[in-house]
Amino acid sequence: MSSVLPSLGAGVVFGLALAAPPGPMNAVIAEESVVRGWAAGARAGLGAMSADAIFFVLAALGLVAFVNQFPTVQALMIGVGGVLMLYFAYGAAREMDTTFREAADPDADSSGFSKAFILALTNPYQILFWLTIGVGLLETGTVDVLSHMPYLGESLSNFLVVQTGSPALILGFFAGLILWATGFPAALVAAEQRVDSFAPAVAALSALVLGGFGVAFIWDAAQSLAF
Repeated sequence: MSSVLPSLGAGVVFGLALAAPPGPMNAVIAEESVVRGWAAGARAGLGAMSADAIFFVLAALGLVAFVNQFPTVQALMIGVGGVLMLYFAYGAAREMDTTFREAADPDADSSGFSKAFILALTNPYQILFWLTIGVGLLETGTVDVLSHMPYLGESLSNFLVVQTGSPALILGFFAGLILWATGFPAALVAAEQRVDSFAPAVAALSALVLGGFGVAFIWDAAQSLAF
């Protein structure tokens, strides 16, 4: 029992550390949250997490490591992800004049799940995580949890080292993802209710983030395929 709680807690920290930094997934979650409400934002977050669950199963079966042997396939997936991000960036830009209270099409709030899910399946960062660190989580050993956090990993190296191959670590990891998928939209909606102009600003930022990542991914895919 003494080793279960630290592993569970470390998994939660790991999941939050990977989910929290700015990126295409959080851009989609933010847009859905302030334009359509908490439920739509949470759906988007759970859509991204569902892709992680699929990658987890594939990693456990050894299929993710198999894909790593085919750089062309990886490059094509990155390119598709880039095109999708540009498409969603266009959609976010069109919603810049929409506020939370005005609401969008009530039948469209479920689209956030599929949008984030498809993006996550073609997101090079998530694919790379499960090709490397994600596979390592399933093997007996140790992992330097915070060293893999984007932007701040180097400065947090050796701060939280835990045992891998533990069910508690995996459970905690997905619990951290769920906390972010539900808590982040709640925070955005609460802020928007106090600042009426928050929704257009988030939509504009989402368009910029998605567009920037889209161009970067397409460029990366083109360079990989060229070689």
